[in-house]
Order: sequence, then C-alpha cells, then structure tokens
Amino acid sequence: MISALGPDGLSGRRPGELLVEEPLQIRLDDRVVATTMRTPGHDFELAVGFCHAEGLMGPGLPTEVRYCATSSAVETSFNVVSVSGGVAEPRTTAPRLGTISSSCGWCGANSIDELVDRLDVVGPVPVPSLATLAEVEAGARRHQKLFAATGAAHAAACFDAATGEVAVVREDIGRHNAVDKVVGRLRLDDELPATGRGLWVSGRASFEIVQKAWAAGFGLVVSVSAPSALAVSTAGRSGITLVGVARSDGATVYHTQLD
Repeated sequence: MISALGPDGLSGRRPGELLVEEPLQIRLDDRVVATTMRTPGHDFELAVGFCHAEGLMGPGLPTEVRYCATSSAVETSFNVVSVSGGVAEPRTTAPRLGTISSSCGWCGANSIDELVDRLDVVGPVPVPSLATLAEVEAGARRHQKLFAATGAAHAAACFDAATGEVAVVREDIGRHNAVDKVVGRLRLDDELPATGRGLWVSGRASFEIVQKAWAAGFGLVVSVSAPSALAVSTAGRSGITLVGVARSDGATVYHTQLD
C-alpha cells in the first residue's frame, strides 16, 4: 500500500505497483561470468548482450541460450541463464567477472583500457536534429510500460540515426541492463554492428553506457541526462557522437580535444 504526502500530510492508502528486482547469474559455456541484479524479462537478451559487451563472444551467433532450470525459452522466472557457442579466443588477461549491481555493471574491472583497446573506432554519425531527437524520445516512451506503471524503470532504445525511427526498446531497473537487452536482441538477430543506428538511454550516459554502445558499433549515443567526464572522453576515443540533456527544446552535444 502507498499513501500520498502533500502539504496537509498523508492522504489515502491505495495499492501501488513496484518494480521487481532479482539476481540473474550469467553463464557462458557453463562458466559463471557475472551475477547482476535485474528486472526479470528478456533475460536471454541480457545475457547475450552482456557477453558481447565484455568481449567474451566471438563473431559467431550463440548455438543455444537457455534457462538452466528447464531449458525453456518462455519461462522468465528463473535466475540462471546459460549461453553456449560463439566464445571468443582466450584472453591474456582475465575479463571482469564477479557480482555487479543494477546501477554499476563495471565495478571490479581490471582496467578500463582492457574493455576498449580491443574495439575499433566507429564511423562518425552526424548530429541529429531536434525533430529527430523528439521522434526518438516519443517512440521510446510509447514502449515504457514498466516506467508508466512504477516510475522506477530505466529504458534503452535502438533507433535509425537518420530518421529517428525506433526499432527496439527494453526496460530494466538498471540502465546498463536495458542496454544489454537491446544489444542482445540485435546480436541474436545478427544485426551487429549497429551501423547507422543510435542508442537512446533514459538516464545519464556513463562510461559503461558508452563502452557498451562502442562494442555494439553504435555511432551515436543520446541520453536524457548529462554524461560523465569519462563518458565524454570515451566517446571521443571511439568516434561516437554523444548528445546529452536531450529535451524537446534543446540538447547538448559533447566534444573533446580529439574532435
């Protein structure tokens, strides 16, 4: 039950919707690579997207993605997902393994350079118009059912950088999980790299968001809030066009000395 707090104090009690948060263990060829707190739903996409962003997968598509409990592709109540096939060549250094939270997926990284040195610079994408940004936000909002019900979910969307047409929208309690779900969907559909597409995120653009976009081949990242300094420098290093504080009446384009 929830109550409204106003100038006159508490008023009324009514049922309220709360966003679900549960752990998900991700395994790659039976090896545990991460445990993250997430909102259940599109778990296969989350697992594949995470493995892709971490450079744990090779160029081939996964041969199987399943829940360890039942091997069901429908059931979303289980908390262990196993990805098989498409494993990358062994690294000379260890990937960032361990437990990650719904708000900070890169904690425990051995080094930032390890995550991005393997990536090629992406092709430049022109700065979109305000009309295009408005189209993207409107398209994403139409699919944010969890946010509409709870006010607690972040979202990520893949869109055409030229037209603003939204192709994939995913929600989660964590911004990085929402991005992984989008990237995982594209990977499973064999649509990576995301050339000519942009990535929209409902919150701020952190280093992690830009790094995941870079790994997926996005040339444009748009965030509702402002980016971090490291996100800006990483965008400059990657060739990604970074737009923040995206509103209907304006936005901010971030540049670095590398531009």
